[in-house]
Amino acid sequence: MKAEKSRSRFLLCVRNDGSDDLEPRKVYEVLPDAGAVREGFVRVIDESGEDYLYPAEYFVPVRLPVVTARAFLSPSKEGMQPPRQRRARG
Repeated sequence: MKAEKSRSRFLLCVRNDGSDDLEPRKVYEVLPDAGAVREGFVRVIDESGEDYLYPAEYFVPVRLPVVTARAFLSPSKEGMQPPRQRRARG
């Protein structure tokens, strides 16, 4: 897998070769796993809600706007980020 793919936080599934826990044309959150990358795999949070290794060739990296990326974050990571507050203009 190319280095730029490992830096993307989100991957678009382009094939699943029969895996019930992946949906083609759906965006998945990728978790860092250097060992998996060296072996040609990526660790994603799949439809089961758990993280598993899948062949990197099943995915292409996608860059999302920050607001959109936040909507895709897994619930456990979303809770770790404090909400942004706007200051009232006065």
